[in-house]
Amino acid sequence: MKIARVFPRRTKATPDDKLTFTVFPKKADIPEVDEVHISVAFTYDLPKSEAQEKEWRRLGVPVRVGGPALGRPGGDFTPGVYLKKGYVITSRGCNNHCWFCGVPKREGGLRELPVTEGWNVVDDNLLGCSERHIREVFSMLKRQPEKPVFTGGLEAKLLRPWHVDLLRETKTQRMYFAYDTPDDYEPLVQAGRLLREGGVTTEKSHNAGCYVLIGYPGDTMEKAETRLRQAWAAGFFPYAMLYRDNSGETNHEWRQFQRMWVRPQIVACKLKERN
Repeated sequence: MKIARVFPRRTKATPDDKLTFTVFPKKADIPEVDEVHISVAFTYDLPKSEAQEKEWRRLGVPVRVGGPALGRPGGDFTPGVYLKKGYVITSRGCNNHCWFCGVPKREGGLRELPVTEGWNVVDDNLLGCSERHIREVFSMLKRQPEKPVFTGGLEAKLLRPWHVDLLRETKTQRMYFAYDTPDDYEPLVQAGRLLREGGVTTEKSHNAGCYVLIGYPGDTMEKAETRLRQAWAAGFFPYAMLYRDNSGETNHEWRQFQRMWVRPQIVACKLKERN
């Protein structure tokens, strides 16, 4: 079955094959397909997806709308369909209930999926999985043509020495942790220590990053900068992640602040300012 995949916006993870679209094609480029699947990741893209649905129904084939923004739990993962080749999801859901995260509401508790092929792991919370599953994932990663990347984020408080051994053995290229709430800080410091002692990172390496949530209700830029610098001191290259509500609205000043703390070259310069 030939399926056209349609997305409201293009990201680094969007597939790049000939049946992937973000706009309705010109008449000469309209593909012959059996179905159209519109995948919506963000709630603030729902209005655009509704307009896309009307456009694609002109083909006279079934049009289905899905994705995280619809609040429906995902099923087993098929590589290369809704995420670019190389991206892989081996588990869904999370047993945490962070106030700002919609994953538990959409996916429920953590559940393990059949392990498929890929090298960029984007699980909701891989380290919350069983040891058997985690070892199976790393065994799969050893077969890949690219060094592993953990874009989905690793939970610092769950990191153990045997995880560090697996990260070192697979020569992990990049990994990301998170500093979302105050109680994330001490586990982040401990995780940074484990990674250095395990030979995965050094004081000068940038292969371990940290998503730092900023701009949420009650936050200030002074507090946000303190957290970003704390992440760096703990051994992680900081990346500011700007909080968005369901409407996707953000404050102009916060957007400017984030731009200074999300581009590696600018972040590196700012980190040197007080050193």
